[in-house]
Amino acid sequence: MIFRHYLLLLLFFCISFTACVNESDPTFEKDIANIIYTNCTKCHNPNGVAPFSLTNYQNIKKRAKTIAYVTKNRIMPPWPADANYTHFVDEKLLSQNQIQLVQNWVNTGCQSGDLSKAPQAPIYKYKSSLGKPDLVLEYKDTVFIKGNNLDQFYLMKFPFELDKDTIVSAVEFVPGNTKVVHHVNGHIIQYDEGKKNNIYGGKNIISSESIEANEVYKLLDVANDDGTYPILTQSAANYLPGVLPTVYPEGLSGFRLHKQGAFLFKDIHYGPSTKDTFDVSRINVFFAKKMPGRITRELQMGTLGVTDIEPPLVIPPNEIKRFITKAKINKDISILTINPHMHKLGKSFWAYAITNKGDTIPLIKIRKWDFNWQYFYTFKKMVKIPAGSTIIVEGVFDNTVQNKNNPFHPPREVAERAGSMRASDEMFQFIITLMDYKNGDELISLEP
Repeated sequence: MIFRHYLLLLLFFCISFTACVNESDPTFEKDIANIIYTNCTKCHNPNGVAPFSLTNYQNIKKRAKTIAYVTKNRIMPPWPADANYTHFVDEKLLSQNQIQLVQNWVNTGCQSGDLSKAPQAPIYKYKSSLGKPDLVLEYKDTVFIKGNNLDQFYLMKFPFELDKDTIVSAVEFVPGNTKVVHHVNGHIIQYDEGKKNNIYGGKNIISSESIEANEVYKLLDVANDDGTYPILTQSAANYLPGVLPTVYPEGLSGFRLHKQGAFLFKDIHYGPSTKDTFDVSRINVFFAKKMPGRITRELQMGTLGVTDIEPPLVIPPNEIKRFITKAKINKDISILTINPHMHKLGKSFWAYAITNKGDTIPLIKIRKWDFNWQYFYTFKKMVKIPAGSTIIVEGVFDNTVQNKNNPFHPPREVAERAGSMRASDEMFQFIITLMDYKNGDELISLEP
């Protein structure tokens, strides 16, 4: 009898202990939904750029082991910048506690919890990360890309007509084929009223291989009717892998869009493809409610920029080599956004400013360069760089067999090549979006 009571008592404690463990296990409802919806769903939704959706318990559970692996190894969400060095708007970075929660959730069977009480995924109705665009411009023709395993470059024109001049707060390039669209640099042709009778004339798509600039503009029919050239608003739209459009608080920055014009993409780069494919991309334009009070401009350092690279950007085979580029700042400026850029031999990237008092202002540190994820990083608040400071950028390139992204096997000499943007050539750039400093800028939040 005593033994029987002992067994019953032991069974009671085992059941109670098991119930306690189960109650403490993480659930989708309480622990996982917010992690996924905050950090993953912006891209992983039916209208997003990612290849599958993470918008409900069922499709998240289906990918649970993959999610556990890529979060544990910090492959996803992609965020190359070192968060211990500087912070930026919309950081995609999981804490160690969040990573462990995902691990525990998967290891204990992906428990759902009460799904009726679980947070709901954000709804992305449009092919946009920003919401409903005010103006959508799509390719007039499909771009067919040969499967010859070579980089391909195009120029494209997207004409538009509006009812009146309009203020633009953001422009978003949405790639139609994310597997091959590598980067895009876009400007805007601004026609003054009465200067251009037919903005739709000329070609819309041209391969830029071996064509002189003057001939390109003739083929695209860019000039005014009298032969003069219209105003060009530079760097109005850009795209790199992983890049989301830069949006500043209402009224801080933007530009006027003439009612007649065209987006001109001077560089649309399609990366190498082993099979024939095609692309139909689009531009989303978002209007502002009021004229911006400030004007931004760009400082481009390094390749195609205003500062030299020291030593010249030549990376011999079987070497890991460091390069520097510097810019002296002559008057107080406020930095809003920065864009580091390298190609496949990139190993690490570090940018900072040294004031004339010897103080260091950290800008960005990327310890492990990833060619596939290249962001425009916007600071949480403007960063003041005092007059007399020097901005220093250090880049390390790895041209050895240990670099799995090396385009050449065996390694061969790689260098800048007349501004070539081919992935097999190299670039070392640092693009800074800035304003003239005003008192109090460093207190202004850049959160959209």
